[in-house]
Amino acid sequence: MKTFELDPRLEADTFPLCDLPLCSALMMNDARYPWVVLVPKVASVSEVFELNQDDQAQLWREAAALGATMKEAFHADKINIATLGNVVSQLHIHVVARYQDDASWPAPVWGNGTPKPYDLTRQGERRAQLLAQIEGLTL
Repeated sequence: MKTFELDPRLEADTFPLCDLPLCSALMMNDARYPWVVLVPKVASVSEVFELNQDDQAQLWREAAALGATMKEAFHADKINIATLGNVVSQLHIHVVARYQDDASWPAPVWGNGTPKPYDLTRQGERRAQLLAQIEGLTL
């Protein structure tokens, strides 16, 4: 049986936040947006329908709860929740807080503009903000 391993591209583009019941929560290294990537800790899965029904439901609970708390905490105009997987096939869900005046609005964040990596101070502040929100989730 294969064990779960995070795709090296996700590992290179994110900072670890915490583990949820199903997913690893990762903060995307792009200071333009509050942006979390959820990766189910299930080996060799690239599509939502490859998860069993319980895990599919848990994945949606985690994404929806995180999206709701991020919208409130960051006063977002919109939350984008999406799976793409065209570059990284490992199943992962992006949860992104969006604003009508952000760098990409109204276009999607993926492939739009140049990511702005966090400096160490801001990365720590945003990570603490996100962790505070995640710790309050009921999953």
